[in-house]
Amino acid sequence: MPMPAGLPVFDTMIGFPHEGFEQYDFIRRQTRDRGSLEEMQFPAEYMFKNVPKDLPTSDPVAVTLHEMDRFNITKALIGVSDPTSKLALKRHPDRFVASGAVTDPNDVSGSVRAIRQEYEEHGIRATSVFPAGTFPQVAIDDPKMYPVYQTCVDLGIPIFVCAGVPGPRLKYAPQEVARIDTVMYDFPELVFITRHGCEPWEELACKLMLKWPNLYYSTSAFAPKYYPEAVIKYANSRGADKIIYGGYFPMGLSLERIFGDLPTVPFRDEVWPKFLYQNAARVLKIEG
Repeated sequence: MPMPAGLPVFDTMIGFPHEGFEQYDFIRRQTRDRGSLEEMQFPAEYMFKNVPKDLPTSDPVAVTLHEMDRFNITKALIGVSDPTSKLALKRHPDRFVASGAVTDPNDVSGSVRAIRQEYEEHGIRATSVFPAGTFPQVAIDDPKMYPVYQTCVDLGIPIFVCAGVPGPRLKYAPQEVARIDTVMYDFPELVFITRHGCEPWEELACKLMLKWPNLYYSTSAFAPKYYPEAVIKYANSRGADKIIYGGYFPMGLSLERIFGDLPTVPFRDEVWPKFLYQNAARVLKIEG
């Protein structure tokens, strides 16, 4: 069904314009191909058309807010590690929701301490990890991740985890979707939300969501015209409460591109408000 007009949107993956592309150096340090090291500014640029570039950086918070307002994004999940995000959270607590990031799960104690510190200082409502981007790589079901998962359970916050073949030219094994099954078995109270598609195991992801009550899927880093068919079918049947909108501005997609495509997604009428806002608000425990 066409996307109803005027629905509020909760974006679970948005950022701010930056000068340069140094924020991707953590990926480049383990890539080996010339394209990643020398030719692409954004390590997954080969996958995207019209990556937002040359955005104004004098007031990055204002740029992102302007884009949010254009498309009725009333709330957005952002990090807490950089000065711009901290400023946004301070100035616009009604619009931005804090999320942490596990950058090096090889440092087990340091990761747990960082989550707790971010929770105490910034009130994070979630944390996140990019398994293929850790160095050395730490898989979704690696024992080093278990203290992180238990900390999320203890604090009552979900974790967003990249799953499926990564866009950057990194080894995909740490993000095989089958690994999620073991984690959900060992941590039945953990709220686990996948990021970045789960391809080519999207059908398995839907089967696992049917199996595990606390497993969710977000649509980050995908233009809506490429949302997997299995995910759309699942949302329209038994998974209306499990699929969560996530964008990718300004990392790889413009909001104009995303919201230009969204009306073509064949979600049922009752799915749209849950997908765009309600599911995210529920798992992040945001009222209103």
